[in-house]
Amino acid sequence: LSLHDALPILGKKALVTGAARGIGRAVAEELAGQGFDLLLTCLHSIDELNAFCLYLDEKYDIACTSFQGDMGDYETVNRLFESVSGLDVLVNNAGISYIGLLSDMSAEEWRRVMATNLDSCFYTCRNAIPLMVHAKQGRIINISSVWGQAGASMETAYSASKGAVNSFTKALAKELAPSNIQVNAVACGVIDTDMNRCFAKEEMDALIEEIPADRIGTPEEVASLVGQLVIAPAYMTGQIITIDGGWL
Repeated sequence: LSLHDALPILGKKALVTGAARGIGRAVAEELAGQGFDLLLTCLHSIDELNAFCLYLDEKYDIACTSFQGDMGDYETVNRLFESVSGLDVLVNNAGISYIGLLSDMSAEEWRRVMATNLDSCFYTCRNAIPLMVHAKQGRIINISSVWGQAGASMETAYSASKGAVNSFTKALAKELAPSNIQVNAVACGVIDTDMNRCFAKEEMDALIEEIPADRIGTPEEVASLVGQLVIAPAYMTGQIITIDGGWL
């Protein structure tokens, strides 16, 4: 059975990390609309996430649970999974950026970016894979960036972490394909999120000038793509799918 066929039988459950705002929040609502029960995480904004869960519960008649913790911390992710008995979809969205010269970056700042953006994928997948193997199906979707493919000046650590996520995605897809678990990544261009609001208007305008679509993307557009990956043919795995308005 494909995941699309199996989900109505198994009961649909999805975990979305970094879901209090931006892309993660939009992805959570997209999956709620598909009928998924949700487990959502955040690092700081637990009150905001709790309110969002209540909203999703009422609007979509699904069960939504929130969890506050650092997805870049091994023990925290293990604790998250203590109450997870089954999982159909994992969306690794939690991420942070660092903008500045590499020579000005501390070792602690480098490790923080890598832990949040890359280590978190290992920790969640390490816990989710046995559940998916047992169910003989599953989908893992990693939220990446075009900078992981092209590289961005002043964002070396972020670019390196997302490039690693892309390689992680391709390698894990090969490893899990015999178990009917599909692993893909969404490489985002410039999206209207808090992460990009650090740029001045002049900087953002300059970025937009380079984008053929002549605008930045929305979290909802990324979420729609994630929603399509959830029900895509099972033969589609190991792909880095770019959504960037034609920029790359």
